[in-house]
Amino acid sequence: MPRSYPPVSFIGVPTDIGAGHRGASLGPEALRIAGLAEALAGRGIDVRDCGNLAGPANPWLPPEAGYRHLDQVVAWNGALMEASLRELRAGRMPVMLGGDHCLAIGSITAVARHCRETGKKLRVLWLDAHADFNTSDVTPSGNVHGMPVACLCGLGPEALTRLGGEAPALQPGQIRQIGIRSVDPEEKRLVKQHRLDIYDMRYIDEVGMKRVMAQALDGVDADTHLHVSFDVDFLDPGIAPGVGTTVPGGPNYREAQLVMEMIADTGRMGSLDIVELNPVLDDHNITAELAVDLVESLFGKSTLMRD
Repeated sequence: MPRSYPPVSFIGVPTDIGAGHRGASLGPEALRIAGLAEALAGRGIDVRDCGNLAGPANPWLPPEAGYRHLDQVVAWNGALMEASLRELRAGRMPVMLGGDHCLAIGSITAVARHCRETGKKLRVLWLDAHADFNTSDVTPSGNVHGMPVACLCGLGPEALTRLGGEAPALQPGQIRQIGIRSVDPEEKRLVKQHRLDIYDMRYIDEVGMKRVMAQALDGVDADTHLHVSFDVDFLDPGIAPGVGTTVPGGPNYREAQLVMEMIADTGRMGSLDIVELNPVLDDHNITAELAVDLVESLFGKSTLMRD
């Protein structure tokens, strides 16, 4: 029997407030144009598009005290946290259409709070080229899209680390990072100090994606809420050029499909971020179309019936 999925709610978050390039604010519309709602509805999933959240404009200013646009970042993440929590409490799966990756602070803070309310364990899969574990002390740029994992683990400004009233939202042991291939020099020290569980591209090359995913999903069971934070720059830029921070040497199409299919096989995905899609840098929306294809696999699309 095909697996059933909870009803899905799209939450558009059209901002590049935490990014170093303009354009991620157009990501939600690019995903809609690429047919994300139609693709999931075609799989029998109840899809509701909640439209786009509103928030402050990007002032495009230099960093202050190590952060760019902190007040605006807090405003957008607060709005997303409330919207995500509302959908979770209604029994729906929030799917965040980003937007840059700083927004995961809001979406994952909501999921962590919902897990505390419902007694679920939380596992976060962070699919990304970057560890996103910078702080104001070590960031080369001040861009908050390089800091969300650190903020979620309690390292950062109180306005973000205590966004949900609890600090931290996550323990490092709850997150698995896959596809990492760009970590800033001082960020490497922080990652090691906090024992972040990272499956970088060298390790993927050495042992293969199947074994990596089996390890990353180990312990996920019926009591687990699985949150997937999918940064489109996780993918090799040869197949996904439409991102602001391309890093060569990422997963190819088949490796990415295997990641998504093995996540789908668990049946435990309860929330999803799709971030950093930048149509300004794309080629005829091919990156958005690839993202839709991969998200379909997260929702059970496969070559054969495997249940």
